[in-house]
Amino acid sequence: MTKTVRFHETGGPEVLRLEEVDTGEPGPGEVLIRVDAIGINRAEALFRSDVYIEPVKQLPARLGTEAAGVIEAVGPQVTGFEAGQAVSVVPSFSQNDYGVYGRKAIVPASALLHRPDGVDAVSGAAVWMPYVTAYGGLVEVGGMRAGDVVVLTAASSGVGLAAIHTANRVGATPIAVTRTRDKARRLIEEGAAEVIVSDEQDVAAQVLTLTGGRGAEYVFDAVAGPGVTRLASAVAPGGTLFLYGALSGQPTPYPGFELGMPALNMRTYTMHETTRDPERLRRAAAFVTAGLREGAFRPVVDRLFPLEDIVDAHRHMDSGTQFGKIVVTVDQEE
Repeated sequence: MTKTVRFHETGGPEVLRLEEVDTGEPGPGEVLIRVDAIGINRAEALFRSDVYIEPVKQLPARLGTEAAGVIEAVGPQVTGFEAGQAVSVVPSFSQNDYGVYGRKAIVPASALLHRPDGVDAVSGAAVWMPYVTAYGGLVEVGGMRAGDVVVLTAASSGVGLAAIHTANRVGATPIAVTRTRDKARRLIEEGAAEVIVSDEQDVAAQVLTLTGGRGAEYVFDAVAGPGVTRLASAVAPGGTLFLYGALSGQPTPYPGFELGMPALNMRTYTMHETTRDPERLRRAAAFVTAGLREGAFRPVVDRLFPLEDIVDAHRHMDSGTQFGKIVVTVDQEE
């Protein structure tokens, strides 16, 4: 038996409970890990509330897709991993099947990455989801390269900050969008070339001004909703508008020909496109590891919470005030 977070009904953070649960033994293709740190992301809040892209199939349900820890046991048909190795878990599975909120967790071996030397558990839980999402969408799928301009909404999120660093890494120009001016200075410090405050400025108009009327080659949007139509008008001909989140909670229109644009590529993106493809994940891991080794990449951690305060950690995430990644630490002592 081990301490595990579950919920018996869907709803707000208060539905999360820390309970004693039998972890079991890893089956074919699975690994049992001792969890040392957990990365919190918005997909988990959506799943907890049953408004995620996949419904909660059975209650009580587990939660969590990002963690860092040490392998305790490997199941049959697992190669490349063994007990005692430090690893990170990347989101590549359904939360209906696995969850990492707990002192121990069974996960598929395909979701594991070896933790590079010098990367501690907190960093190992915070770094992969943001950077793999940014790299996978903008570089692997989008082909972002030197000289391109990329507009990043929700720029102070973990993914937004990783996308700023990723753009700079490849020689592109990141334009950060944030709702209020409170975070503008920090976004510049993190490498944003420009910051647009959406509560005060017309984002599309500012992008066109900053690019001399050309528009941005990429918009990486975590908000979606009605604002997509205005964002689309700021995309350069032949550019791409990625929708990788839906923070607005409102229906998203598809910009039509009334925009008068010669070409607009618009697509959704989820990091599973990268993490569930072994070759893409291998390239993403190599890209991120090189950035970490050379100091170009680093996780930006907003706050640490102990596992016992998981409800407060989710309340903080729901507040939308964080700058970077929320991480939960796990004390293994009984």
